[in-house]
Amino acid sequence: MPIGPITMLAIYLVCWWTVLFAVLPLGTSKERHEPPTDGAQWGAPEKPDLKRKFITTTWVSFLVWLLVMALVFIGWMPLPDLAPPV
Repeated sequence: MPIGPITMLAIYLVCWWTVLFAVLPLGTSKERHEPPTDGAQWGAPEKPDLKRKFITTTWVSFLVWLLVMALVFIGWMPLPDLAPPV
């Protein structure tokens, strides 16, 4: 195994946050014709639907993580060896 489980988890978390910022704007519209009266911002979506976006982020980032792990294991994307020489 070329990398350990902590490194795999770290790569998954990086994938998850990257995919989250790609998924957040999906399904939102800025069409608001009247000024917000409840203290909300003009650009804030009326229904953010964050639970669905977090679930979508989780499975899409899992697929991205699998692709990255496949590339690491077949050697197309080698990770540097950061251990000091013995």
